[in-house]
Amino acid sequence: MGKTLYDKIWDSHLITHTAEGKPVIYIDRHLVHEVTSPQAFAALKAAGRKVRRPEQTLATVDHSIPTLKNGPYVNEEAKTQVEALQENCRNNDIRIFDLGSIDQGVIHVVAPESGTILPGMTVVCGDSHTSTHGAFGALAFGIGTSEVEHVLATQALQQEKSKNLLVRFNGKLNSGVTAKDIALYLVGKIGTKGGTGHVIEYSGPAIRNLSMEGRMTLCNMSIECGARAGLISPDEATFDYLKNHVIFSKKTVFEQALESWKQLASDKDAEFDRVVEIDAGLIEPQVTWGTSPEQVVGISKKIPSPDDFNSPEKAAACQHALKYMGLTPGADISETKIDVVFIGSCTNGRIEDFREAAKILDGKKINKAVTAIAVPGSGHVKAQAEDEGLDRIFKSAGMEWREPGCSMCLAMNGDRLAPGQSSASTSNRNFEGRQGKGSKTHLVSPAMAAAAALTGKLTDVRQFNPSV
Repeated sequence: MGKTLYDKIWDSHLITHTAEGKPVIYIDRHLVHEVTSPQAFAALKAAGRKVRRPEQTLATVDHSIPTLKNGPYVNEEAKTQVEALQENCRNNDIRIFDLGSIDQGVIHVVAPESGTILPGMTVVCGDSHTSTHGAFGALAFGIGTSEVEHVLATQALQQEKSKNLLVRFNGKLNSGVTAKDIALYLVGKIGTKGGTGHVIEYSGPAIRNLSMEGRMTLCNMSIECGARAGLISPDEATFDYLKNHVIFSKKTVFEQALESWKQLASDKDAEFDRVVEIDAGLIEPQVTWGTSPEQVVGISKKIPSPDDFNSPEKAAACQHALKYMGLTPGADISETKIDVVFIGSCTNGRIEDFREAAKILDGKKINKAVTAIAVPGSGHVKAQAEDEGLDRIFKSAGMEWREPGCSMCLAMNGDRLAPGQSSASTSNRNFEGRQGKGSKTHLVSPAMAAAAALTGKLTDVRQFNPSV
């Protein structure tokens, strides 16, 4: 019987089993940021241990840093976290993309840019959206602080093997539909627990036609389905990206790597524990209405009612979410007013995302009642956007153009919503208080966020440009 992509990576990284029979796998790449690492480094130091393979570790600052140029930290704790990471990297010979470097930015944006993520790798980080790197055919997942310490000390991790879930998107995407819409649609279809215990492999024509930026967006949100990770078999799009981002000592080295990467794809006779088939042509631009990523509808739809759900649990969740969000069941979702627009995050902070938003904003002005910020995912994204003149489009429209960082994805750096404010956000989670105490978050694609900025309400982007 053939093997899946996940099986192949797992088998090639399995080191041993503990006395209790639990698997231990080797970790190729360890990504580190300032929030989940201080305790791990402190515990390592207290135990008298050293970082096992510092050359396999990459760090950056992103969560706690201000995105206003030369702006102050939101509090002393944020500043201390950054300083602790800087010191820990110095003391352990770990490469860090620090403030002031063009390489600095959101960890899941800068790692692929730096050429440190390759097909077939195992990648971990103390951050749930590490699944982003599955876009390259790498097994990538988030870990806890104690596991961060363990990987620093051993370059290995005790890990239970997951089941295989194949999600196949058949057909072609419609105009205005992006990878973010695919991701939100999937979470809405299978729920936030639909992928629990599984690693998802995405396949089908609609996936193959996605850019690498789009694939990263999709894999990024695998965790919102409850999956351990998300994977896409590497193909020509992957290889072309790597040619531009990875430095190989010789042409023959790349050719050898290429041959091994091509062998990673799931075998034709590989068996999956579960298969989900989705018609990509049924997906329209999506927007969340509630306080969970699975509470999502197409932009042309109405806000659900608790009566629309067969499950008592989901009906109760709907009722609670409607009350928190201040929404009326049966109303058009497109009539929902927005106070703030945020374009950025590890989900949608890449150059393609800003290009798509700029197409909608070009030559227009945002609604006077809206505050909007655009936050590049890295220094390189920022520089490229400025070379292309995208920053001028955002600023001319009335948006702020910020410095790289996690920003308003989560309320721990000064970029946050005021209580009661609603946002159209390109981030990945719409939990209560995620963007600030009492905040109300609607998850959308970058183009949809731009449309909302122009109108002051959730808006079908296709009315601005049918060819989006």
